[in-house]
Amino acid sequence: MKQILNIILFFFLIIKGSLCFSQEDDIKAKIVSRTVDNLIDIKAVAQNMEVTYKEGYTYLLFSIKKGSKGNYSRNSQSGEFSLQPNEEKELSTLKINIQKGEECKVYLFIRKDDSLISKDSTIIYSAERTVEKKYIAESEIEIKGLIIEDVKTKLGKDFYDYLYQKYTTSGLKYPFIINITEKPSIGRGSKVSIDVDDRILFEFMTKPDDEYILEAANQALYYINNYSIQRKLLYKNTKI
Repeated sequence: MKQILNIILFFFLIIKGSLCFSQEDDIKAKIVSRTVDNLIDIKAVAQNMEVTYKEGYTYLLFSIKKGSKGNYSRNSQSGEFSLQPNEEKELSTLKINIQKGEECKVYLFIRKDDSLISKDSTIIYSAERTVEKKYIAESEIEIKGLIIEDVKTKLGKDFYDYLYQKYTTSGLKYPFIINITEKPSIGRGSKVSIDVDDRILFEFMTKPDDEYILEAANQALYYINNYSIQRKLLYKNTKI
C-alpha cells in the first residue's frame, strides 16, 4: 500500500511540474546551427512571445560530443538575461568541430526562479551525415551518469568532488541529469541544492567541516537513488 501511495504522489509531482511548465511558456528557447565543412556554429536564442518586458531569466547551453572511439567531451555556458517585448535575443554561441564518426548533442534550458520555462535540443553529426533536429525530453537527455555543477565556493566544489567520486565508483549511472547548484545565503554561508527533472531532492547549508560535507554527499546520493527507484516504479506501472 505504501508503495502505491508513493507512486501516486510521484505521478502527481510530475503532472504538477508539467502544468507549471505549460503555464509559463511565454519565452521560447531556440538552438540555431550553421555547418561549414566540419565546423558547427551553435547559437542559443531566446524569444519573448509576449508584449511585456521579461527579466530574471537564466539560461544553460551545453554540448556533449561523442568521439569516434566512444569518448565524451563537454562544453557549457550559462548566464542571466532579460527581454524587451517581442524581442529575440542571442544568448550565447558555441563552435564545435565534428570529425568523421563523431556526433554532438546540444541542449538549451531557460529557467526562472529554478523553474524550467523552455528548452530545445539538436543532434549534430559529422559532415558525411545530415543534421537532425528534434525535441528530446529532459529525461532522455542522457549520457547516463551526467552531472552538471554550478558551484561558487571551495566548499561547494568539495561537495561536488565527494559526490562525483562516490557516484562514479558506485558503478551506477542514472538515466537522468543530476544538477548541483550553489547560491549565497545568510552571512558567509551558501546553500547547495541537488535537483533532478526540475525537482529538488536534497539541499543543505555549507559549513567548513569535511565530515559534514562528506555526509551531505552521502545523503544526496541516498535521495538520488530513492528518486531513481520511484521513477522506475512509475514508468513500470504507467507503461511509459
